[in-house]
Amino acid sequence: MDEDVHVGHPKRSAVGLPGIAHSVQYALEEMGPRRSLQTLLKMNHIDGFDCPSCAWPDPDRRKTAEFCENGAKAVAWEATRKRVEASFFAAHSIDDLRAESDHWLESQGRLTEPMYRPPGGTHYEPIDWDAALSLIADRLRALPDPNRAAFYTSGRASNEAAFTYQLLARRFGTNNLPDCSNMCHESSGVALTQTIGVGKGTVELADIAEHAELIIIVGQNPGTNHPRMLTALETAKKRGARIVAINPLPEAGLIKFRNPQTPRGLAGPGTKIADRHLPVRVNGDLALFNAVNRILVERDAIDHDFIDTYCDGFAEAAAAWGELDFADLLPLAGLSRATIEAFVDDVVAAKSVIVCWAMGLTQHANAVATLREIVNFLLLRGNIGRPGAGACPVRGHSNVQGDRTMGIWERMPEPFLDAIRDEFGFEPPREHGHDTVDTIRGMRDGHIDVFLGLGGNFVAATPDTAITTAAMERCALTVQVSTKLNRSHLHPGREALILPCLGRTERDVRGGAEQFVTVEDSMSMVHSSRGRLAPGSEQLRSEVAIVTGLGHALFGDDIGWRDMGEDYRVIRRHIEHVVPGFHAFEERVAHPGGFVLPNGPRDSRTFATATGQARLTVNEPSGVDVPAGHLLLQTVRSHDQFNTTIYGLNDRYRGIKGGRRVVFVNADDLRALGFADGETVDLVSVWTDGERRAAGFRIVEYATPVGCAAAYFPEANVLVPLGATAEGSNTPASKSTVIRLERPLSRS
Repeated sequence: MDEDVHVGHPKRSAVGLPGIAHSVQYALEEMGPRRSLQTLLKMNHIDGFDCPSCAWPDPDRRKTAEFCENGAKAVAWEATRKRVEASFFAAHSIDDLRAESDHWLESQGRLTEPMYRPPGGTHYEPIDWDAALSLIADRLRALPDPNRAAFYTSGRASNEAAFTYQLLARRFGTNNLPDCSNMCHESSGVALTQTIGVGKGTVELADIAEHAELIIIVGQNPGTNHPRMLTALETAKKRGARIVAINPLPEAGLIKFRNPQTPRGLAGPGTKIADRHLPVRVNGDLALFNAVNRILVERDAIDHDFIDTYCDGFAEAAAAWGELDFADLLPLAGLSRATIEAFVDDVVAAKSVIVCWAMGLTQHANAVATLREIVNFLLLRGNIGRPGAGACPVRGHSNVQGDRTMGIWERMPEPFLDAIRDEFGFEPPREHGHDTVDTIRGMRDGHIDVFLGLGGNFVAATPDTAITTAAMERCALTVQVSTKLNRSHLHPGREALILPCLGRTERDVRGGAEQFVTVEDSMSMVHSSRGRLAPGSEQLRSEVAIVTGLGHALFGDDIGWRDMGEDYRVIRRHIEHVVPGFHAFEERVAHPGGFVLPNGPRDSRTFATATGQARLTVNEPSGVDVPAGHLLLQTVRSHDQFNTTIYGLNDRYRGIKGGRRVVFVNADDLRALGFADGETVDLVSVWTDGERRAAGFRIVEYATPVGCAAAYFPEANVLVPLGATAEGSNTPASKSTVIRLERPLSRS
C-alpha cells in the first residue's frame, strides 16, 4: 500500500487533551454516542468488563473513566457497528484481500457467521456451526498421531476458555499448545523460575504507587503500551519516588505525563516522570546490569544478611563480576562509566527498588541471561519480598498470564498433569509439545497438519513472515476463532474455517443464564469480566462454547463438555480442583476486585528453585556482532496499534502521520552510511541462512543510539529470522535483527 508519510517533531509529554480527543473521536466513529457510553463507563469496573487490551491491574478506588486512550480504541475496535457478512466474502476473493493492508482488513468490521474455505476454493463461503465443528472433529480423528495438531492461544482468552482449551488438546492427546507468551514474556518466565522459583512478577500495584523509593523501567514504553501505568507512576512521583528510564529511544510517556483526569494534567505543567534516562544501546541491557552489579559489590552496597539467609551462588557471581572489564562492558551498553555510576548512586540511596520491564528485554538472544542479571541486581540489595520492592514484568495482553496459569503451555509440570488425570479420569500426554517457533517449523516441515487458533493473528504476530505464511498454507486444515478479519485468514490451509466469537464487551448467555468469565492481570489479581452489549450477531458464540462444543463433537460428553459449555461455574469448580491458588474460586471471585494468587517470593521469601533458595547466577556479557555498514534493528509499536491490531496510521508521540513503513535511524549513522532523512530505502536483514528484504521504508532521523535502528511491528517481522531466538526460551529475537539500508531495487 502506498503511504503519504508526514514527519513532525516527537512529543515531550503523553496524553493530556489530545489523548481525550483521540479517544472520543475513535469511539464515536466506531460505536456512536450510545454504545460509547455503554462500554467505556463499564470498562475496568467491578460490574463491567475487563479491558481487552493490556494487563495492567485495576486500582482499588476506580474513577468513572477507568480507561486509557488505547483501551478506548480497543473497545471501539471490538464494539464497532460495522459488520463483515457472507456477502463480503462473496464479493472479495482471498487473493484480493491479501492485497489489502492489515489496517484495512480489520477496519471492515465484526465477523458475523462461520465461514469455510473448501479445497481449491478462491472464496470463503458460509457454513453452519454443527457442520463446522463436525468437520474439525472428523479431520482431527483422521490424523495418524495427535501431535500432528497444534492448538494456539491468544492472550485475550479468558481463564475459563483457556482451561477448557488446554483440556481439549490434552484429551486429544497432545501438548502442542503454543501461545503468544512464547513470543513475548517466555524469557521472563524462564529466568524468574530459574532464579526465584516462580515465573511471575513479585509486586502488587500498591508497591509501585505507595511504597517504592526507586522505580526502574527497562525496555518498556508505558505511554503507548500500558498507559494506565502512568497514573501509578505519577502517584509514586508525588510522594517522592525517583524513576529511571532505561531504553534506547526517548519515549514521551516517560518524559512527562499530562493526566487527563486532573487540572494539572489538562491545563497545568503535567508531571515529570523519569528523573534519569539511560539511552542504552539495543541489546546492551545485560552489559549494563553486569556493570551495575559489579559496582554494587565493589562498593559493598549489598544486603549481606539477605544474601546469607535467602540466596546461594554469591561467591561464584561475585568472582565473575570481579573479572569483568569496563572496557568491554561500556561499548556493549553504549553508556559511559560516569552515567552508570550516577545510576548506581540512585540505587544505593533507595531502600526499596522495583524493576519493571517488557519486550525490550525479552526478545533478544541473551534475554534470559539479561533477566537473570536483573534478578541478581534485585537480590544483591534484598529487593524481593518486602513492600515497594521486586520484579515487575508488565504483560502486554489482558489475560496472557492467566492463560499460562490455566495450563496453556507445552511443558506443564507433572503435578498439573497429575491433577488433570485425577479430576477428569484420563491420562494426559507427558511428552513436551511444540511452542510457537517449533510449531512454525513443524508446519513448514510437514509434521503438523491441523492448526487451531483461539484468537490472535498468528501469521502477523510471528517472525519470518514468508516462512510462516508458507507453513500455514501447507496445513490440511486451519481454524481461526476470531472477532474480526485478519491476515491469518488469508493464508489458509487446504481447508480453512473462520469461527466468529463474542468479544469481551458482549453479553454471554448460555443455558438461559448470563455468564461471566475471569482474567488474571500482570500482578496475579484474578477478577471477573461481564460484557454489557448485545452480541454483534445471533450466530456469535463464546470462546468457551466453541471449545466445549468441539470437545463434545470429538468425544461426546465423556468428561462433561456440555455442562461446562452451558454453565461456567462448572469450569471454575474444575479449576479449583486442578490449579493451585484457586480454592473457593467462585466465592472469592465474587468479592469486589477479586483475589490475588499466592506468590512465595513476594509473600514469605520462599523460593521454589532447585536449591530452595533464590539463586544468584553468572551471566557473561554478550552482544550482537554487527558488521560495518549495518545497524541493529528493534521492532516497536506505534501509538495507534495494539499488538497486531492497527487502529490508524499515526504515531503522534514520535511525530509520524499517515503511514507505518518508516525506519528510525541516528543522524550520525545516516551521514556515515551515505543516506539522508526522508529517503526511501529497503531494509535487508542478514542471517546465517541468507537475507530477507522489506521494501519501501522512509528514513526518519531520530534520537536512537548510534548503530541502532527501529521499525514498526508487524511490518518488520519479515526481517526476523525464524532461527533467531532467545537461548533458553526460544522467543523470537525481534529486538536484535542485523540489517543494512539499501536504495530500492529497480522495479518495473
